[in-house]
Amino acid sequence: MSQKKVSFSKKDKSYMRIALKLAKAREGLTGTNPSVGCVIVKNDHIISIGQTSFNGRPHAEANAIKHANESLVGSKMYVTLEPCNHYGLTSPCTKKIINSKISEVIYSIEDVDKRVKNKSFKILKSKEIAVKTGLLKKETKKFYMPYFFNRKKEMPYVTGKIAISKNHLIYSKNQNKITNIHSDKFTHFLRYKNDSIIISSKTLNTDNPRLNCRLKGLEKYSPIRIVFDKNLNSKINNYIFKTADKKNTLIFYNKASKSKIVSLTKYTKLIKSRVNKKKALDIKLIMKKLYKLGLRNVLVEGGNELTLGFFKERLFNQFYLFKSKKKISTNSDYIKFNCLNLLNKRSKSKTKLKSYFGNDTITHYKF
Repeated sequence: MSQKKVSFSKKDKSYMRIALKLAKAREGLTGTNPSVGCVIVKNDHIISIGQTSFNGRPHAEANAIKHANESLVGSKMYVTLEPCNHYGLTSPCTKKIINSKISEVIYSIEDVDKRVKNKSFKILKSKEIAVKTGLLKKETKKFYMPYFFNRKKEMPYVTGKIAISKNHLIYSKNQNKITNIHSDKFTHFLRYKNDSIIISSKTLNTDNPRLNCRLKGLEKYSPIRIVFDKNLNSKINNYIFKTADKKNTLIFYNKASKSKIVSLTKYTKLIKSRVNKKKALDIKLIMKKLYKLGLRNVLVEGGNELTLGFFKERLFNQFYLFKSKKKISTNSDYIKFNCLNLLNKRSKSKTKLKSYFGNDTITHYKF
């Protein structure tokens, strides 16, 4: 919808920045709904704030309205994304805004959801509520890129992650750990921010990982574990099966013996999936399936084969390369990272993170 260019005050920008911080705090934790931040102001004072609830409902606007301790008549609402205007599992936020007698609504950007896009502006205006859009548009649009991608492609937003030594090894029989405790914490932060994590059965059997978030207080936000295992070669005694159920662990496979299928079905949910021309699991098809299952942000912690598969299908949206200053011995079995050239070639930009990681470095690639 074309609108006249509007100007915003420093206070307007300040309140919207708070709303954006609220949205960022819930990033990756709001299920199939985008994370939204909301601030309600009256007489130049913040009287309520709201965020999208964990798993997506209630919405940020509804939470802010509900938690206000005074009348909202004559107040102003700042919200990062266009308020919803349709009936779903909850009633429209526009209806709640109208009933609360809020006088003005400023939202940063339009929603891409066809049920919402450009409609809220008209609905609120028709009820004599002042409406402005475009405040901090550039910053907010950048934040919602994963959500826009989800809606446009109907696929999860994919983050890749791998750790390498100074001499570019990702595995050595004589070296259990490549990166340090500071990098480990960032890995667990990525697990916290993604609703699912993917590995291959080869990584599962070699490393026997736990694939959970181990940051204190955030353990319950561990991602759903997903294993690509074409012929069901996963070992039953691996750690994840000790804590697996049909909700938190999925295995995608193509062919396997009946006994192995029955055995693994006791622990996890098995999903049969077709292979591509090269007889490997069709990753793009699996991504479509994960979207239909309600997963929106996927972290890939694979080895060479899985990482290469995602690169070939151009499925990475971003990638974190952890690099240690340790030079690992090659006197025993080892594996060298073979996707480094591809990573540098395919990426549109790369930035070294400025946080403290000791002697490790973490480079963030965008595609």
